[in-house]
Amino acid sequence: KDILDNGYYDNNRTGMPTYKLPHQIMQFNLQKEFPILTTKFVAFKTAVKEMLWIYQKQSNVVEDLRQMNVKIWNEWEGEDGTIGKAYGYQVKKFHQIDNLIEALKNNPQDRRMMLNLWNWEDLPEMSLAPCCFLTMWDVTDGHLNCMLIQRSGDMPLGVPFNSAQFSVLTHMLAQVTGLKPGLFTHVINNAHIYENQIEGMEVQITRANDAYSAPKLWLNPEIKDFYEFTIDD
Repeated sequence: KDILDNGYYDNNRTGMPTYKLPHQIMQFNLQKEFPILTTKFVAFKTAVKEMLWIYQKQSNVVEDLRQMNVKIWNEWEGEDGTIGKAYGYQVKKFHQIDNLIEALKNNPQDRRMMLNLWNWEDLPEMSLAPCCFLTMWDVTDGHLNCMLIQRSGDMPLGVPFNSAQFSVLTHMLAQVTGLKPGLFTHVINNAHIYENQIEGMEVQITRANDAYSAPKLWLNPEIKDFYEFTIDD
């Protein structure tokens, strides 16, 4: 609503103008709620599958995602069947998940715990520069807190998708490291609504946010290994 009321009209590389606001921040306590919209449909399983493809399978092969019945990366598939040196490639190249889990278990007060997908050297060989490119992790009072930095966020579609993905990731990492999920903070550098999305957003914001109780996430409590989670867990 703030973007619709106060956003700046802006042209961009896509050719579809947007209304935007810079430096938007949302914060959720994952002990109390799970940040997924109840005022419109969000493809939750698709979001989780993409997150698993990147951070668990650590893949850049589009066919791996299609095998999970997800086709959202088909448009950026290169001749070699990959999205180049993007997303899962960067996670695997630097063993980022394993290093993070090791730190969370053995040095939880480390202030250098990050997952970083923005690699300047490899950027020219990526099909698409990462939007959600950095997470920073903190452990306080036995709770795992995640801050997501997103360079560009499509508020009607992409941002709800991403908030759900990284909240699930926080829950997963907390469970396998003996922690409780804590805060999820979502920082969006360029938060925008495309001009052709305005009508739909105006309808959505008329829907009562308190029509349903805040959602909660359930994870299979038997899973103790990050790489053993499946979409059914």
